[in-house]
Amino acid sequence: MPRMTPAPPRAWDRNERLGILNGWAVFTGDGFLNVSVVVVGFAARLGAPNWVIGLLPAIAAGGWMLPQLLVAARVRSLPFKLPVYRSAALVRTGTYVAMVLIAALLSHNPALCLTLFVLAMMLNALASGVSGLPFLEVVSKTVPAGRRPRFFGTRNLYGGLLAFAAGLLVRWILASDLPFPLNYALIFALGTAAFTFGYWVFGLVKEPPDPPLLALGLRGELRAIPETLRDPHFRAFLTVRLLLAGASMSEPFFAVNALRELHYPAATLGIFVMALTGAAPLSNIVWQRVAERKGSRRIIRYASVCYGLAPLYAVAVGALGLNAWAYLGVFVLSSVATQGFNLGHTNHLLNIAPEHARSRYIGTLNTLVGAALFTPVLGGLLADRVGYTPVFALSGALCAAAWWQCGKLRRDA
Repeated sequence: MPRMTPAPPRAWDRNERLGILNGWAVFTGDGFLNVSVVVVGFAARLGAPNWVIGLLPAIAAGGWMLPQLLVAARVRSLPFKLPVYRSAALVRTGTYVAMVLIAALLSHNPALCLTLFVLAMMLNALASGVSGLPFLEVVSKTVPAGRRPRFFGTRNLYGGLLAFAAGLLVRWILASDLPFPLNYALIFALGTAAFTFGYWVFGLVKEPPDPPLLALGLRGELRAIPETLRDPHFRAFLTVRLLLAGASMSEPFFAVNALRELHYPAATLGIFVMALTGAAPLSNIVWQRVAERKGSRRIIRYASVCYGLAPLYAVAVGALGLNAWAYLGVFVLSSVATQGFNLGHTNHLLNIAPEHARSRYIGTLNTLVGAALFTPVLGGLLADRVGYTPVFALSGALCAAAWWQCGKLRRDA
């Protein structure tokens, strides 16, 4: 009997191509405006204390998640979610432009520059949170569940290559003769251009309408939270996400530790971005295969191990007095873990959420986890008192707990 060969995957349709192109542009923007390396490096150059440095990625991640329960209440009954995404994209673009101008014009007054920059970041993060849920809703409607691992894997793979190229430019700009703060302002401007293109592209998606649903309002969504929490699969996933959010307390201090404690030159920030982005394409190939063969549960478990090893490796490099090239392993481990989480978390949530309650599941999870993502501020306060090593060790312990809790996640998701 002749051996059957699997049919080749179906070509991407228009909506899927736009979604992939959006991902490539956003990854490029993240390469220039990487919060945990480039933005914290800018803040460190302005003399920001550790708790402020910890606040920056907390704003970027937590601010993105916190408003999503409110957004869920607003968009649940809307047949089309894309207009909400487009409106939020305008605000996000405006705040990026403001960040460029603030960096270029106000660095002579570090306190004012840092204050206005943080305020622009906060507004940007909240607008990103407004757009995040409509984005996932549109993806869930335009990309079938069986094609999502390949869809996100393709976004992440080639987007990672573009982000690596952005890291090369960051390194070149920071090592050039362009003075501070114009070097950072140029980097931020390039990121703004990439993000703006990505938002515009996704706004061209043709979204199919949702069936009419009853508008519960914010009060109704809040009353429905206990029902959502009674779902054991949701509770297990929430527990893992909360532990990993706590473990993120060390992430903004990898680069600051390199600059302030290990005394690596500022140009190494570009190399760190290259390590973060260069590891992404190869890891995405692996994560996509794991997703297709083993499911998102296995991805999250493996990624938790990598995430926990990153801060422990940072401690080891400092203790042994190794050079900046050895320190790149910290960012490689962090990048590999992040790519796994990007794929595993999204797939797992979309798979366990019932279609009629998808917005509520997304909004509830992201709002609760968003509050926990402000733990880097506590990490900064702890670092000011006892140094970075205890912060890194605590992150490793929380990742170990998350790995253990992954055993309770639904296996088929």
